[in-house]
Amino acid sequence: MRLVSWNINGIRRPAAGVGRVLEALGADVVCLQETRVTRDLLDEPTAIVEGYNSYFSFSRGRSGYSGVATFCKDSATPVAAEEGLSGLLADNRGAIGCYGDTEGFTEDELRALDSEGRAVITQHRIRTSDKREKTLTVINVYCPHADPEKPERKTFKLRFYHLLKLRAEAILRAGSHVIILGDVNTSHRPIDHCDPSDPEHFDENPGRRWLNEFLWEPGKAPGKGEVADPPPGGGGGAFVDSFRYFHPTQTNAFTCWSVPQGARHTNYGTRIDYILGDRILVTEEFEDSVLLPEVEGSDHCPVRAVLKSTLMAAPKCPPFCTKYLPEFAGKQQKLSQFLVRLDRRGGSRSSPPDSPESAEAVEDVAPPNRQEKRNSAEKTKVGVKKNRTSASRGGGTLLRFFKPGDNREGKANPPEKMGPDRAVQDQQAVIGVPQAAEQAKREGETAPAEPKEGQAAFWKSVFKGPPPPPPCKVHGEPCVMRTVKKAGPNHGRQFYVCARPVGHATNPAARCDFFLWPTV
Repeated sequence: MRLVSWNINGIRRPAAGVGRVLEALGADVVCLQETRVTRDLLDEPTAIVEGYNSYFSFSRGRSGYSGVATFCKDSATPVAAEEGLSGLLADNRGAIGCYGDTEGFTEDELRALDSEGRAVITQHRIRTSDKREKTLTVINVYCPHADPEKPERKTFKLRFYHLLKLRAEAILRAGSHVIILGDVNTSHRPIDHCDPSDPEHFDENPGRRWLNEFLWEPGKAPGKGEVADPPPGGGGGAFVDSFRYFHPTQTNAFTCWSVPQGARHTNYGTRIDYILGDRILVTEEFEDSVLLPEVEGSDHCPVRAVLKSTLMAAPKCPPFCTKYLPEFAGKQQKLSQFLVRLDRRGGSRSSPPDSPESAEAVEDVAPPNRQEKRNSAEKTKVGVKKNRTSASRGGGTLLRFFKPGDNREGKANPPEKMGPDRAVQDQQAVIGVPQAAEQAKREGETAPAEPKEGQAAFWKSVFKGPPPPPPCKVHGEPCVMRTVKKAGPNHGRQFYVCARPVGHATNPAARCDFFLWPTV
């Protein structure tokens, strides 16, 4: 059994499509975070992928923000699935249950914690390596980021951590194995950070204190006899960081890098993406847990776990499955069906007047007498003139806006397709009335073109362009200009820095500390 977690930084970004991404990752269960799609923007190729069943959680307050999705192969169809951690968003028909003691939360707080689309839970049947059938619950999470300029977000993050702990431990106590995987948004130990700013107080960060309580850390590497007691100062939790279990001393093992600073080129990052499993599951069923930094396409890389257990497919998908949403279940209606007129004879819908079906429908009407034909013909002529007039003034039926035409991208019609008055008006709008009149007098004449060299010299004398960037003092290479985005007296001000990617101070290929405000 293979599981992969990846903060994809926008599920609609990959040019190859979601299906190709899932195929390349080659996992039975793929958990994606930061999908940045809301339900109204979710299209069928993204939601319905052949060979998989999907489960989405959307942000309810902001578009293009947060969101998680779990894709399960048909051979790994879950027996139950639900959205969120609190249970307030769960469908009772396919709910997993086991919510823990949430008395310390108000209902409004629970709804707020689940409103940003940060958790999807799927429950599976597995066959362990010793041929026993067990339940495995997979919790796909995208934990909040604590913005230092917004204290309320720090509180939100810690409350989300607390709710996650309550839910995971409650499911574990109910007898199911549990895996928590996703973007936890906290690097646990100094070894998981490229450049800890304060190593002596590193563990005092509230998120790291939570991880210390939540995780169990073995005193010995796997495969070398019994594990020792957990180290002092924490490490007695019910869950295991599977990567550190198998690779306890691996350095420079990161999963997230700053793209604007080019930090991936120098591997100047942090490890904040995890696959956490309950202690028995990791020690008895996990074969390995690795990072996949070679996979690009996001500011994060995927992480993967391989288990000796095998997944057993449920006979049908739980109700929370995306394919049961009305827009993907074959119940959606075509827009043209809402743009038809009612038939006066029987009240039934008739085809839109501009559609091919409207001409065919006329054949079903009884033929009128000659006088009726003559009156009908006169009415038709008047109707055609009115339609042409309204169309020329921007009117017409609503269906016209959904049909391809010669002017699909809002481009101006060429002069030869316009009347002479319209062409003159457009010329006057672009080059001015006097110039347009002069050009009309000289119609057919061709003015001699000025030499290109003279034109270039003239425009260079008018627009001199910005001065060349100064070289940085360490590398002697041209700097790049940046803009201050942080709020304060220098907000919006530009400055020069070394053009190399950010990196550790000991890395000779990394950016130097050159800084310069440009002179006015």
